[in-house]
Amino acid sequence: MGALISLVIPVYNEAGSVEKLLVEIDVALRDGDRPYEVVFVDDGSTDQSFEIMSRLAADHPGVRVVKLRRNFGKAAALAHGFAAARGDYIVSMDGDRQDDPAEIGALLAKLDEGYDLVSGWKHARQDPFTKTLPSRLFNWTVRRTTGIQLHDFNCGLKAYRRVVVENVSVYGELHRYIPVVASQQGFRVTEVKVAHRRRAMGRSKYSWQRFLRGYLDLLTVLFLGRYQHRPQHLFGGLGTFMMVAGFAIDVYLVVIKIMGHAIGNRPLLVLGTLLIIVGIQLLSLGLLSELITQGRAREGLDLWEVEQVVEAERVAAAGVVPPRTAAADEAARAPAAGDSAQAATRDR
Repeated sequence: MGALISLVIPVYNEAGSVEKLLVEIDVALRDGDRPYEVVFVDDGSTDQSFEIMSRLAADHPGVRVVKLRRNFGKAAALAHGFAAARGDYIVSMDGDRQDDPAEIGALLAKLDEGYDLVSGWKHARQDPFTKTLPSRLFNWTVRRTTGIQLHDFNCGLKAYRRVVVENVSVYGELHRYIPVVASQQGFRVTEVKVAHRRRAMGRSKYSWQRFLRGYLDLLTVLFLGRYQHRPQHLFGGLGTFMMVAGFAIDVYLVVIKIMGHAIGNRPLLVLGTLLIIVGIQLLSLGLLSELITQGRAREGLDLWEVEQVVEAERVAAAGVVPPRTAAADEAARAPAAGDSAQAATRDR
C-alpha cells in the first residue's frame, strides 16, 4: 500500500459542488493502491456548505472538515488545511469542481519521479476572457521576474511532498506564489497540463482587486526570496548609491561656488542634500534589518535547507575513524554498567 494522500479543499459558498466533488474524488482514487483522506476547509461560508460537508464527514470516515470563524481568504484556508493533513503527499484543489480529480494521478506520478511540488497548468482553460487575459499577463510577469518557467502559477490543483507544506509559510494572499517560494527554498518544482472545466454552479470569487494585490505580493515574494538573509545588500546598496550621487552633486556645487556662481537658489542643492540624508537612512535601515536577521539566525538553522545527509553505514569496516563529538566523549568518560558492578563487588 502506498503513502497516504491528503486532499486539501478550501470551500467558500460551494454548497452545490462539494458532494459531487467528493463522488468524483472517490471514483478517481478508489481503484489506486494509495489510501487517501479529504480535508474540507470551510472558509466562512454563508450558505449550506458547512452543513453538507459535516454530513459527508459523518458518512465517510476519510472526510474531515475544518471550519474557520469567518472568511479569511484562500491562503489561510490552505494553511489550516495543510496543518490538518496527515498524508505524506498533499494535493490541493478548489471546491468549485473546475479542477478535475481525474488529473490527480498525473500530479502524483510526477512526485514519484522525484519532484517536490507539481503545479497544474490549466490547458484549454474554460474561463471568460476577462479572467484569462489578466491571468496571462500576471503569469508572464511572474515568469520574467522570478525565472521560474511555469505557465499557471494560480492553478488551484497542486501536489506537494509533506516537507514542502511544512516549510513554506502561506499567509495573506501568497498562496498563488507557493511554487515561487518553494523554488527559492531549493525544492524541485515542475508543472503538468491538466483539464479545466467550466463552472457548473456558484459564483466566481475573482475580482480585479485580487489582480492588483497580486503584484504587490510579488514584490514581497521577490524581496523575501532574494534578501531575506542579506537585507543590507538591498538597503545598503540603494543607500550607498544615493549618498554617492548626493555627494557628487554637492561637490559640483562647491566647485561652481568657488568659481563665483551663486548656488543658494539652485534645486540641485536641495536634491544633493536630500539624497545624502535618504541614503544614510537606508543604510541605517539595512543595519537594523541585519540585527533582526542575526537574531533569527541565532535561534537555529533552517532545517529545510538540508535535503539529505549521506554517511557510511560501517565506518569501522572502511578503516575510517569517526570524528569525535561531545556526546561520544561523555559516553567514553562514563563507566559502563558492568564496570560499576565489578567495582561494587571488590568493595565488598
